[in-house]
Amino acid sequence: MAKLTKKQKEAHAKIDREKLYSLEEGSALIKEITNTKFDASIDLAVRLGVDPRKANQMVRGVVTLPHGTGKDVKVLALVTPDKEAEAKEAGADYVGLDEYLTKIKGGWTDVDVIITMPSVMGKLGPLGRVLGPRGLMPNPKTGTVTMDVAKAVSEVKAGKIDFKVDKTGIVHAAIGKASFPVDKIAGNAKELLETLNKMKPSSAKGVYMKSIFMSSTMSPSVQLDPKTV
Repeated sequence: MAKLTKKQKEAHAKIDREKLYSLEEGSALIKEITNTKFDASIDLAVRLGVDPRKANQMVRGVVTLPHGTGKDVKVLALVTPDKEAEAKEAGADYVGLDEYLTKIKGGWTDVDVIITMPSVMGKLGPLGRVLGPRGLMPNPKTGTVTMDVAKAVSEVKAGKIDFKVDKTGIVHAAIGKASFPVDKIAGNAKELLETLNKMKPSSAKGVYMKSIFMSSTMSPSVQLDPKTV
């Protein structure tokens, strides 16, 4: 096991492992113990009392963080010529169709989100092996396959993120940056957690939100109290 640096030891010393922190307390503490030279991401890991192997207990959705993600999200709009101007005006970084399909086929995936139209999805099918593992395949459930391209692009740029419970029952999501004020970190975390609460499957029994941990890039994690949500 690698030895902790002096700063890492100081960060661990400030965390009470027996305590469940409120959203505000946890957000303030994570800011305090984050010492990276870059603007670290703030992440939430939420363990849910669901069995993802059962279709009726799959938790997947989208949420628009009220204070944005703090990240410059690069958006590719794969659209027909009649939708190109609309996508550009909404702020898409890359707009087109066949030329970008060719680039993706060649391994290019230098974007964060791909938005497209229902009529184009047939062309994306063969690219599933490239886009799927990177989480870039557009999906109607997350609003990235739509005729209202401008709205979809604007929402993603404003801080809309999608989330999905993994095979171990945990939802991971980036909810901001360490440079955010405490109230904005807590506000974004609250929005995601409230959205997850509303999505509790009726077939899920027992405790739904089992544990919540907040951390930043390279920092130890802080456990939050689910009762504060």
